[in-house]
Amino acid sequence: MKAPAFADARILIVDDHQANLDLLEAVLGAAGYTNLSTTSDPRTVETLHRSRRFDLILLDIRMPFLDGFQVMAHLAKIDRDDYLPILVLTAQTDAVTQRRALECGAKDFVTKPFEAADVLLRVRNMLEVRKLYNERRSQNEILEAKVLERTLALEERNRQLSHARIEVIRRLARVGEYRDNETGFHVLRMSRSCHRLALAAGIDAATAEQILHASQMHDLGKIGIPDGILLKPGRLDPDEMAIMRTHSTIGASVFDDTDDDLLLMARSIALTHHEKWDGSGYPRGLKGTDIPIEGRISAICDVFDALMSERPYKKGWPLDQAVAFMIENAGSHFDPELVVKFQEILPEILAIQAEFRDPAGDGHSKST
Repeated sequence: MKAPAFADARILIVDDHQANLDLLEAVLGAAGYTNLSTTSDPRTVETLHRSRRFDLILLDIRMPFLDGFQVMAHLAKIDRDDYLPILVLTAQTDAVTQRRALECGAKDFVTKPFEAADVLLRVRNMLEVRKLYNERRSQNEILEAKVLERTLALEERNRQLSHARIEVIRRLARVGEYRDNETGFHVLRMSRSCHRLALAAGIDAATAEQILHASQMHDLGKIGIPDGILLKPGRLDPDEMAIMRTHSTIGASVFDDTDDDLLLMARSIALTHHEKWDGSGYPRGLKGTDIPIEGRISAICDVFDALMSERPYKKGWPLDQAVAFMIENAGSHFDPELVVKFQEILPEILAIQAEFRDPAGDGHSKST
């Protein structure tokens, strides 16, 4: 006899009468099914299925210890997403029993006494459905694996792009350093101080991270200032100072025509970090909260670091004098609420200054 299409399917027969077990095993074996298991104790079904993961279970309803309904309830807990064909063997033909069996997970019925041909047809049909279900599940798993693989690859690509974008920003900041006597350590201290002040002010972590990177380019516009003004050793005259102050608009123009959030943040900081709370700043004379918070934060951190830094033409201010200056100018130069927050995190700011201390001999620009 030709072996059936599912000859190696794992089949479990459950019946408390040994004669029924022997008969069904003989019928299925004669038809070519080779992977058969039997049990007359319904209490063992759950354990057997956990270890064997059967493709089909032929299950009697009326049994001692556990009836077929209870067995199906136990099986349903094992893998709720699985499709397990259960062929119910019963001498009861009433609608109530059949409906309850279907509700518990049965997929078909064989009425006792059964015809061998009828059993074999139902077994074959149910195994066919089981095969189709497994194929679909396998395809879904393959698809999910591919989606996960693509997602991880995309996330990695995004990380690489983000890293590259930040690296470009750092290098842009260095362009300004090459034109100016400003030390790169000022940029590091200032940007990290901006990050800490942004967090202290209640700004969300993602935006604070943008401020960290974007504030490094606050003076990028100095690349457009003539050397005779930018590197002049003495004080600037009013005309020269007017030209120097254009570095804020020059820096902002570098980031015109962009929709990138980080570059828009860099544009805002470059344009507004010299605005003052009382409206006396430049280039637009913005006042109070009309100045974006990233500009107000940058103004505080930029000025404080400049005060504390030693340069060839000046000594660094003592800490108490620098703090007193910030407090004295709260409400005129600086956002008064941000100055309070700055005082609260002063130990963190000083730790940043200590970590990124200037090497001896660095110079400093004269933008004010």
